Amino acid sequence: MNHIVYLALGANLGDRPANLRTAIAALPPSVVVLQSSPVYETPPWGLTDQPAFLNMVVKAETRLEPAALLAYLKRIEQELGRAPTVRWGPRLIDMDILFYGDLILNTPGLVIPHPRLHERAFVLVPLADIAPDFVHPLLRKTAAEFLVGCDTSGIKRLEG
Repeated sequence: MNHIVYLALGANLGDRPANLRTAIAALPPSVVVLQSSPVYETPPWGLTDQPAFLNMVVKAETRLEPAALLAYLKRIEQELGRAPTVRWGPRLIDMDILFYGDLILNTPGLVIPHPRLHERAFVLVPLADIAPDFVHPLLRKTAAEFLVGCDTSGIKRLEG
């Protein structure tokens, strides 16, 4: 059975645009990208003494189960050179599962929907571009509704 998923991608080290493109291209054939948001340059979140990020969201279709999808994403991160660092620290690439259909999952290794996405403008802005009306299965609000209370200053849409 196929599932619609939303994935967040971010990078703030190296060739940031290339890192995002390479990560998407590295997705397995069992993950078909249906739509990509524009890319945004965003200020760092959490640990702020680091370079700005490029962030985007993709909508994809997959037959992979959530844990298998996460394993692929982590493998891509490693293949692109991501090394363990401090929490919210700089990274060549970061890939997260935001939503997996309307699934609600809470396991030690994976929480879906992503637990803090509704607080993060760097996720909400690109998500609202491609899925403004998608309803968060737990909080029952859309990305557009979450954005109303979010500080989006410092977020710049990149052209091209």
